[in-house]
Amino acid sequence: MYALNKNIQKRIDDKLKTLDSFRPLPASAVAKLKEQFEIEMTYNSNAIEGNSLTLKETYLVINEGLTIKGKPLKDHIEAKSHKEALNYLYSLVEKGKHNTISENFIRSLNQIVMRDIDREWAGKYRNSGVIIGGADHTPPDALEIPNLMRNLIGWIKNNQKKLHPAELASRLHHKLVYIHPFFDGNGRTSRLAMNIILMQSGFPLVIVLKNDRKKYYQTLSQADKENYAPFVNFIGRAVERTLDIYLKVLAPDKKNKEKFILLSQLAKNSRFSEKYLNLLARSGKLEAHKEGRNWLSSKEALKRYLDNRERKRK
Repeated sequence: MYALNKNIQKRIDDKLKTLDSFRPLPASAVAKLKEQFEIEMTYNSNAIEGNSLTLKETYLVINEGLTIKGKPLKDHIEAKSHKEALNYLYSLVEKGKHNTISENFIRSLNQIVMRDIDREWAGKYRNSGVIIGGADHTPPDALEIPNLMRNLIGWIKNNQKKLHPAELASRLHHKLVYIHPFFDGNGRTSRLAMNIILMQSGFPLVIVLKNDRKKYYQTLSQADKENYAPFVNFIGRAVERTLDIYLKVLAPDKKNKEKFILLSQLAKNSRFSEKYLNLLARSGKLEAHKEGRNWLSSKEALKRYLDNRERKRK
């Protein structure tokens, strides 16, 4: 039943515990990180769906209200709407409202994301079949959607206390895109919805990177065939990435901070090649996170990997 890798789960839990130990966190630093992640998520989530705005352009549209010459109006609207949906998420978390996963919540997310793109169908379940380009999966018939969505909400309630938040969130994400209840905006709605579970469990905002788009779709496709582990662990690594960045910025003193470096630099002082370290990072065996297209890890993380490997051999 459980698909989340135990090593990834332990690392996530340990890092969240470390982050919690630093509380109260410096308000100004947290505010800057929150803004950075909101822009980053808006850019990446929209870019996965084909939005042409760059990260910097997304920032200018949202924070400065600028219009980017040569970019479609739709792309500007998507950026602003996604930011509004994030504000809605934060408002729920900050008010301490739990058990907010409901059909109304999911429809509200889609309504905010899509209302200025497709006013007629924003927040409404589709009434006909759809085909997802380039995917093997054909979403269920429209007549099945109300019952499937009720079952989804029931499944979440039954598994809230059974599954780790990272696994519960990723399984919700997959089930929602599998049902594909809306004509448009299903991916963005799903990535937002999974974050309510994570944020209510104390995790910062988690982002699926545009650079990982191919892996993202591959693991979703595997989950369609009931092989959930690849996608659950893909999301688990995204959770870990966020925690790494928060700890890098918010650790109160140098003793608590690990210096994250490129794998090419880490390889120079180890017996492993950069290629092998990259393989360990991508498989989740080595603690690492992405910045842009580059994997970063630390000497401490490599030592933990080696120590863990030695314990298993013994």
